Amino acid sequence: MEDSKIRIGIIGAGGNTKLRHIPGFQSIDGVEIVAVCNRSEVSSQKVADEFGIPNVVSDWKEIMANPGIDAVMIGTWPNMHAELTIASLEAGKHVLTEARMARNVDEAQQMLDTSLNHPELVAQVVPSPFTLFCDKTITRIIENGDLGLIYELFVEFSTGMLANPKGLFTWRLDHELSGVNTLFSGIFHEAVLRWVKRNPEWVIADGLIGTMARKDPETGDAKTVLIPDSLSVMARYSQGFKATYLFSGLSASVQRSEMRLSGSNGALLLDLADGKLMFSPTDSNRYEEVEIPDSQRGKWQVEQEFIESIRDGRPVTHTSFKDGVEYMRFSQAVWDSWTDGSKKVWL
Repeated sequence: MEDSKIRIGIIGAGGNTKLRHIPGFQSIDGVEIVAVCNRSEVSSQKVADEFGIPNVVSDWKEIMANPGIDAVMIGTWPNMHAELTIASLEAGKHVLTEARMARNVDEAQQMLDTSLNHPELVAQVVPSPFTLFCDKTITRIIENGDLGLIYELFVEFSTGMLANPKGLFTWRLDHELSGVNTLFSGIFHEAVLRWVKRNPEWVIADGLIGTMARKDPETGDAKTVLIPDSLSVMARYSQGFKATYLFSGLSASVQRSEMRLSGSNGALLLDLADGKLMFSPTDSNRYEEVEIPDSQRGKWQVEQEFIESIRDGRPVTHTSFKDGVEYMRFSQAVWDSWTDGSKKVWL
């Protein structure tokens, strides 16, 4: 770059891009969003007007061909992540892609392989945000042995977002757009990977599609649903502990969102609904809140970290393509299991 300014092109300006990424980049000195390409020229212009972006393009290839653009933010659905990422890197542009990383593990691996062929470029996946505030503390507790021998992991995220059979067909239910990504399984497992540093040895998964077809809001036609409304996963880790994951969109009640790690010395409970991390010793019948020091309390700074990696060569941690492939391996194994009679799938 001839100067210190970093110019970004946006491809796909959905909810998270407008809520977090565009404001995040525009708050950083020396960073300019210079072009946006959304699903239609009308929607692209609307985003450009809202955020003061100077250029609207109708074809994402124009962003790749523009030598004045240094980096690409990909905010599309997963079906385009691999194609756009590979094109960005081969065009000599840094890339930040929205989660989930890709539709399947093969596409994710292609993205990683391409990034390894361009080590001079930054390649980053938007991280799972839910546990950022406590990841360092949980990791410290595990590594210090405060839990003792870990016995089991339990993850639950349940909502009623799919309980209504009259609810519309969305991209999250569209296998062509979302691939093997099922409910919130991958994004929660990414957090688990930060703590235990590896995938399970095997998984057994079962899924349920409560409503077999839903109305497409764009065409009005009924579309077949191939992605489960409810998912349960059993897993075994090489460290010896077992894991149970429960994800549901059919729980028409108060949302449940919690993660538990139980060991010989006690148990950690992460209540994501209340944003609290708690610990109970083995000989106790109550949880006490864990104090998270400011020095260990993480927060959302995705855009800042991406720019710092470009400017200073800072290694990508949240989330690297290598780590993204790991959670996609889990998502792929879960999909392969539930679609093949809940067979055991080895990772």
